[in-house]
Amino acid sequence: MTMQSLHFLAPGRFEWREVATPRLADARHAIVRPLAVARCDLDLHIATGIVPFIGPFAFGHECVAEVVDAGDAAGVQPGQRVVVPFQLSCGACGSCRRGFTGSCDTMPPLANYGLATAGRTEFGGALADLMHVPHADHMLVPLPAGLDPVKVASATDNIVDGWRGVAPQLAARPGASVLVVGGLAQSVGLYAAGAAVAQGAGRVLYLDDDADRRARATAMGADAAPLALAEGRRPAELFDIVVEAAGTPDALGFAIRSGARNAVLTSVAIHLGRTTPVPLTEAYYKGLTLVTARADSRAHLPAVLDCLACGRLHPEHVTHRVLGFAEAGEAMTDPGPKLVFVR
Repeated sequence: MTMQSLHFLAPGRFEWREVATPRLADARHAIVRPLAVARCDLDLHIATGIVPFIGPFAFGHECVAEVVDAGDAAGVQPGQRVVVPFQLSCGACGSCRRGFTGSCDTMPPLANYGLATAGRTEFGGALADLMHVPHADHMLVPLPAGLDPVKVASATDNIVDGWRGVAPQLAARPGASVLVVGGLAQSVGLYAAGAAVAQGAGRVLYLDDDADRRARATAMGADAAPLALAEGRRPAELFDIVVEAAGTPDALGFAIRSGARNAVLTSVAIHLGRTTPVPLTEAYYKGLTLVTARADSRAHLPAVLDCLACGRLHPEHVTHRVLGFAEAGEAMTDPGPKLVFVR
Protein backbone atom coordinates (compact mmCIF):
# COMPACT_ATOMS: atom_id res chain seq x y z
CA MET A 1 0.00 0.00 0.00
CA THR A 2 1.07 3.60 -0.60
CA MET A 3 0.29 7.05 0.78
CA GLN A 4 0.95 10.71 -0.09
CA SER A 5 3.96 12.62 1.26
CA LEU A 6 5.17 16.12 0.39
CA HIS A 7 8.79 16.20 -0.82
CA PHE A 8 11.25 19.07 -1.16
CA LEU A 9 12.96 18.89 -4.56
CA ALA A 10 14.86 22.19 -4.79
CA PRO A 11 14.33 25.79 -3.63
CA GLY A 12 10.79 26.78 -4.58
CA ARG A 13 9.94 23.27 -5.82
CA PHE A 14 7.83 20.74 -3.90
CA GLU A 15 5.95 17.65 -5.03
CA TRP A 16 3.45 15.24 -3.50
CA ARG A 17 4.77 11.70 -4.00
CA GLU A 18 3.47 8.19 -3.49
CA VAL A 19 5.51 6.40 -0.82
CA ALA A 20 5.13 3.13 1.07
CA THR A 21 2.62 3.20 3.91
CA PRO A 22 4.45 2.70 7.24
CA ARG A 23 3.79 -0.44 9.27
CA LEU A 24 4.44 -1.39 12.87
CA ALA A 25 7.79 -3.09 13.24
CA ASP A 26 8.08 -3.37 17.03
CA ALA A 27 5.89 -3.45 20.14
CA ARG A 28 7.17 0.02 21.12
CA HIS A 29 6.33 1.59 17.76
CA ALA A 30 3.26 3.57 16.71
CA ILE A 31 1.70 4.93 13.52
CA VAL A 32 0.20 8.43 13.74
CA ARG A 33 -1.86 10.63 11.41
CA PRO A 34 -0.70 14.29 11.39
CA LEU A 35 -3.53 16.71 12.22
CA ALA A 36 -1.69 20.05 12.28
CA VAL A 37 1.80 20.66 10.89
CA ALA A 38 3.64 23.96 11.38
CA ARG A 39 6.35 25.34 9.13
CA CYS A 40 9.62 25.62 11.02
CA ASP A 41 11.79 28.71 10.51
CA LEU A 42 14.40 26.46 8.92
CA ASP A 43 11.78 25.09 6.49
CA LEU A 44 11.26 28.58 5.09
CA HIS A 45 14.98 29.08 4.57
CA ILE A 46 15.33 25.68 2.90
CA ALA A 47 12.35 26.46 0.65
CA THR A 48 13.86 29.80 -0.41
CA GLY A 49 17.42 28.48 -0.77
CA ILE A 50 18.93 30.60 2.00
CA VAL A 51 20.03 27.39 3.74
CA PRO A 52 21.27 24.96 1.06
CA PHE A 53 19.73 21.48 1.20
CA ILE A 54 19.79 18.92 -1.60
CA GLY A 55 16.47 17.22 -2.40
CA PRO A 56 14.48 15.18 -2.74
CA PHE A 57 13.37 14.37 0.80
CA ALA A 58 10.12 14.23 2.76
CA PHE A 59 9.21 17.56 4.33
CA GLY A 60 7.65 18.87 7.57
CA HIS A 61 8.61 18.14 11.17
CA GLU A 62 6.50 20.25 13.60
CA CYS A 63 3.44 18.15 14.27
CA VAL A 64 0.43 17.27 16.42
CA ALA A 65 -1.06 13.94 15.40
CA GLU A 66 -3.60 11.23 16.19
CA VAL A 67 -2.52 7.67 16.95
CA VAL A 68 -3.95 5.22 14.41
CA ASP A 69 -2.04 2.07 15.41
CA ALA A 70 0.27 1.16 18.27
CA GLY A 71 2.25 -1.80 19.52
CA ASP A 72 1.51 -3.42 22.87
CA ALA A 73 4.39 -1.55 24.55
CA ALA A 74 3.95 1.79 22.76
CA GLY A 75 2.26 3.49 25.71
CA VAL A 76 -0.44 5.11 23.54
CA GLN A 77 -3.80 4.05 22.15
CA PRO A 78 -5.51 4.58 18.77
CA GLY A 79 -7.52 7.78 18.78
CA GLN A 80 -5.21 9.54 21.26
CA ARG A 81 -3.88 12.96 20.27
CA VAL A 82 -0.14 13.35 20.71
CA VAL A 83 2.70 15.78 20.13
CA VAL A 84 5.49 14.27 18.01
CA PRO A 85 9.06 15.48 18.77
CA PHE A 86 10.89 16.32 15.56
CA GLN A 87 14.06 14.54 16.70
CA LEU A 88 14.05 10.76 17.09
CA SER A 89 15.28 9.43 20.42
CA CYS A 90 15.09 6.25 22.50
CA GLY A 91 14.79 7.71 26.00
CA ALA A 92 17.13 5.11 27.52
CA CYS A 93 20.67 5.80 26.28
CA GLY A 94 23.22 7.91 28.13
CA SER A 95 22.54 11.05 26.08
CA CYS A 96 18.76 10.78 26.46
CA ARG A 97 19.03 10.21 30.23
CA ARG A 98 21.08 13.41 30.47
CA GLY A 99 18.42 15.35 28.55
CA PHE A 100 20.26 15.45 25.21
CA THR A 101 17.40 13.89 23.27
CA GLY A 102 18.53 15.67 20.09
CA SER A 103 21.65 13.51 19.96
CA CYS A 104 20.40 10.06 20.97
CA ASP A 105 23.19 7.46 21.06
CA THR A 106 21.04 4.79 19.36
CA MET A 107 20.03 6.96 16.38
CA PRO A 108 22.08 8.24 13.43
CA PRO A 109 23.44 11.79 13.86
CA LEU A 110 20.79 14.48 13.31
CA ALA A 111 18.00 11.91 13.13
CA ASN A 112 14.77 13.85 12.65
CA TYR A 113 11.62 14.02 10.61
CA GLY A 114 11.32 16.17 7.51
CA LEU A 115 14.99 17.04 7.04
CA ALA A 116 17.76 15.21 5.22
CA THR A 117 21.03 15.74 3.42
CA ALA A 118 22.98 13.56 1.02
CA GLY A 119 23.85 10.23 2.62
CA ARG A 120 21.62 10.75 5.67
CA THR A 121 18.95 8.31 6.75
CA GLU A 122 15.41 9.57 6.12
CA PHE A 123 12.59 9.04 8.60
CA GLY A 124 9.74 10.55 6.57
CA GLY A 125 7.96 13.87 7.01
CA ALA A 126 4.98 15.26 8.86
CA LEU A 127 3.27 16.56 5.71
CA ALA A 128 2.06 13.06 4.90
CA ASP A 129 -0.89 10.78 5.44
CA LEU A 130 0.92 8.85 8.18
CA MET A 131 4.15 8.85 10.21
CA HIS A 132 6.05 5.97 11.79
CA VAL A 133 7.23 6.63 15.37
CA PRO A 134 9.82 4.30 16.94
CA HIS A 135 10.21 4.31 20.73
CA ALA A 136 6.68 5.71 20.91
CA ASP A 137 6.43 5.02 24.65
CA HIS A 138 9.18 7.61 25.12
CA MET A 139 8.75 9.94 22.14
CA LEU A 140 5.03 10.65 22.02
CA VAL A 141 3.67 13.18 24.51
CA PRO A 142 -0.12 13.30 25.05
CA LEU A 143 -1.73 16.56 23.98
CA PRO A 144 -3.21 18.17 27.11
CA ALA A 145 -7.00 18.32 27.12
CA GLY A 146 -8.41 21.52 25.72
CA LEU A 147 -5.35 22.50 23.67
CA ASP A 148 -6.04 23.20 20.00
CA PRO A 149 -3.60 21.27 17.74
CA VAL A 150 -3.36 24.32 15.46
CA LYS A 151 -2.32 26.57 18.35
CA VAL A 152 0.46 24.26 19.55
CA ALA A 153 1.58 22.66 16.26
CA SER A 154 4.99 24.33 16.55
CA ALA A 155 5.60 23.05 20.10
CA THR A 156 7.88 20.26 18.96
CA ASP A 157 10.61 22.54 17.60
CA ASN A 158 10.33 26.33 17.38
CA ILE A 159 8.37 26.87 20.62
CA VAL A 160 10.74 24.50 22.45
CA ASP A 161 13.67 26.33 20.87
CA GLY A 162 12.52 29.69 22.20
CA TRP A 163 11.60 28.17 25.57
CA ARG A 164 15.02 26.64 26.23
CA GLY A 165 16.65 30.05 25.74
CA VAL A 166 14.75 31.65 28.63
CA ALA A 167 12.76 29.27 30.85
CA PRO A 168 15.58 27.23 32.50
CA GLN A 169 17.52 30.47 33.02
CA LEU A 170 14.52 32.17 34.64
CA ALA A 171 14.01 29.15 36.88
CA ALA A 172 17.55 29.71 38.14
CA ARG A 173 17.15 33.52 38.33
CA PRO A 174 13.46 34.38 38.93
CA GLY A 175 12.52 37.84 37.72
CA ALA A 176 15.66 38.29 35.61
CA SER A 177 15.66 40.67 32.64
CA VAL A 178 15.50 39.22 29.10
CA LEU A 179 16.59 40.60 25.73
CA VAL A 180 15.59 38.91 22.47
CA VAL A 181 17.35 39.98 19.27
CA GLY A 182 14.96 38.93 16.48
CA GLY A 183 15.53 38.17 12.81
CA LEU A 184 16.41 35.02 10.84
CA ALA A 185 14.93 32.54 13.33
CA GLN A 186 11.82 34.67 13.32
CA SER A 187 9.25 32.55 15.15
CA VAL A 188 11.83 31.20 17.62
CA GLY A 189 12.68 34.72 18.74
CA LEU A 190 9.00 35.56 19.17
CA TYR A 191 8.33 32.38 21.15
CA ALA A 192 11.33 33.19 23.36
CA ALA A 193 9.86 36.61 24.12
CA GLY A 194 6.46 35.07 24.87
CA ALA A 195 7.99 32.36 27.05
CA ALA A 196 9.95 34.96 29.03
CA VAL A 197 6.76 36.88 29.73
CA ALA A 198 4.94 33.66 30.65
CA GLN A 199 7.72 32.68 33.08
CA GLY A 200 7.72 35.98 34.93
CA ALA A 201 10.77 37.81 33.62
CA GLY A 202 11.27 41.21 35.21
CA ARG A 203 11.64 42.93 31.83
CA VAL A 204 11.38 41.53 28.30
CA LEU A 205 12.68 43.60 25.39
CA TYR A 206 12.32 42.36 21.82
CA LEU A 207 14.46 44.10 19.17
CA ASP A 208 13.77 43.59 15.46
CA ASP A 209 13.75 45.77 12.35
CA ASP A 210 10.57 44.04 11.14
CA ALA A 211 7.50 46.00 12.27
CA ASP A 212 5.11 43.04 11.97
CA ARG A 213 7.22 40.88 14.25
CA ARG A 214 7.56 43.73 16.75
CA ALA A 215 3.75 43.97 16.86
CA ARG A 216 3.49 40.22 17.49
CA ALA A 217 6.04 40.44 20.32
CA THR A 218 4.04 43.26 21.87
CA ALA A 219 0.88 41.14 21.65
CA MET A 220 2.71 38.50 23.67
CA GLY A 221 3.47 41.02 26.42
CA ALA A 222 7.01 42.11 25.57
CA ASP A 223 8.34 45.59 24.98
CA ALA A 224 9.55 46.01 21.38
CA ALA A 225 11.74 48.41 19.42
CA PRO A 226 13.74 48.44 16.16
CA LEU A 227 17.15 46.75 16.30
CA ALA A 228 18.64 49.46 14.06
CA LEU A 229 22.21 48.17 13.97
CA ALA A 230 22.69 49.82 10.57
CA GLU A 231 21.96 53.15 12.25
CA GLY A 232 24.71 52.53 14.78
CA ARG A 233 22.69 51.24 17.73
CA ARG A 234 24.77 50.38 20.78
CA PRO A 235 23.56 48.59 23.94
CA ALA A 236 21.62 51.06 26.09
CA GLU A 237 21.05 48.61 28.94
CA LEU A 238 22.36 45.23 30.04
CA PHE A 239 20.33 42.04 30.46
CA ASP A 240 20.67 38.89 32.56
CA ILE A 241 19.36 36.59 29.80
CA VAL A 242 19.85 37.17 26.08
CA VAL A 243 18.49 35.26 23.08
CA GLU A 244 20.05 35.92 19.69
CA ALA A 245 17.72 34.91 16.84
CA ALA A 246 18.97 37.29 14.14
CA GLY A 247 21.63 35.09 12.54
CA THR A 248 24.13 37.84 11.66
CA PRO A 249 27.60 38.48 13.10
CA ASP A 250 26.71 42.09 13.97
CA ALA A 251 23.60 40.96 15.86
CA LEU A 252 25.56 38.29 17.73
CA GLY A 253 28.16 40.87 18.72
CA PHE A 254 25.42 43.24 19.87
CA ALA A 255 23.81 40.43 21.88
CA ILE A 256 27.10 39.67 23.65
CA ARG A 257 27.67 43.35 24.42
CA SER A 258 24.11 43.55 25.79
CA GLY A 259 24.74 40.86 28.39
CA ALA A 260 25.18 41.84 32.01
CA ARG A 261 27.82 40.24 34.25
CA ASN A 262 27.34 36.46 34.37
CA ALA A 263 24.60 36.64 31.74
CA VAL A 264 23.51 33.59 29.74
CA LEU A 265 23.23 34.09 25.98
CA THR A 266 21.59 31.47 23.77
CA SER A 267 22.08 31.76 20.01
CA VAL A 268 19.07 30.03 18.39
CA ALA A 269 19.90 31.13 14.83
CA ILE A 270 22.09 29.19 12.44
CA HIS A 271 25.12 31.30 11.49
CA LEU A 272 25.81 30.30 7.91
CA GLY A 273 29.28 31.74 7.34
CA ARG A 274 32.34 29.50 7.52
CA THR A 275 33.45 31.54 10.53
CA THR A 276 31.65 34.07 12.72
CA PRO A 277 33.50 36.88 14.54
CA VAL A 278 32.69 36.92 18.24
CA PRO A 279 33.86 39.53 20.81
CA LEU A 280 35.16 36.88 23.17
CA THR A 281 37.31 39.25 25.21
CA GLU A 282 34.24 41.14 26.40
CA ALA A 283 32.38 37.87 26.97
CA TYR A 284 35.32 36.59 29.00
CA TYR A 285 35.50 39.55 31.37
CA LYS A 286 31.73 39.53 31.86
CA GLY A 287 31.72 35.82 32.69
CA LEU A 288 29.10 35.34 29.97
CA THR A 289 27.86 31.84 29.13
CA LEU A 290 27.29 31.35 25.38
CA VAL A 291 25.08 28.46 24.29
CA THR A 292 24.71 27.43 20.66
CA ALA A 293 23.09 24.10 19.81
CA ARG A 294 19.91 22.55 18.53
CA ALA A 295 17.12 22.38 21.07
CA ASP A 296 16.50 18.99 22.69
CA SER A 297 12.83 18.76 21.75
CA ARG A 298 11.62 15.79 23.79
CA ALA A 299 13.40 16.86 26.97
CA HIS A 300 11.65 20.26 27.09
CA LEU A 301 8.22 19.28 25.72
CA PRO A 302 6.47 18.46 29.02
CA ALA A 303 7.29 21.85 30.54
CA VAL A 304 6.31 23.66 27.33
CA LEU A 305 2.96 21.86 27.14
CA ASP A 306 2.26 22.55 30.81
CA CYS A 307 2.81 26.27 30.19
CA LEU A 308 0.61 26.20 27.09
CA ALA A 309 -2.13 24.33 28.95
CA CYS A 310 -2.10 26.91 31.76
CA GLY A 311 -2.72 29.68 29.21
CA ARG A 312 0.33 31.81 29.98
CA LEU A 313 2.07 31.34 26.61
CA HIS A 314 0.25 32.47 23.46
CA PRO A 315 1.77 31.06 20.25
CA GLU A 316 -1.35 32.00 18.31
CA HIS A 317 0.04 35.56 18.13
CA VAL A 318 2.91 34.23 15.98
CA THR A 319 0.81 32.24 13.48
CA HIS A 320 -0.08 34.39 10.48
CA ARG A 321 -1.87 31.85 8.22
CA VAL A 322 -3.66 28.49 8.58
CA LEU A 323 -3.95 26.51 5.34
CA GLY A 324 -4.86 23.03 4.16
CA PHE A 325 -2.28 20.30 3.59
CA ALA A 326 -2.86 20.53 -0.18
CA GLU A 327 -1.60 24.14 -0.17
CA ALA A 328 1.66 23.39 1.64
CA GLY A 329 3.96 23.13 -1.37
CA GLU A 330 2.81 26.37 -2.93
CA ALA A 331 2.75 28.31 0.35
CA MET A 332 6.12 27.20 1.75
CA THR A 333 7.98 30.33 0.60
CA ASP A 334 5.48 32.71 2.25
CA PRO A 335 7.78 35.06 4.22
CA GLY A 336 5.55 35.39 7.32
CA PRO A 337 6.59 34.07 10.71
CA LYS A 338 4.43 30.94 11.07
CA LEU A 339 2.29 28.83 8.74
CA VAL A 340 0.19 25.96 10.07
CA PHE A 341 -1.23 23.32 7.73
CA VAL A 342 -4.29 21.30 8.74
CA ARG A 343 -5.72 18.09 7.38
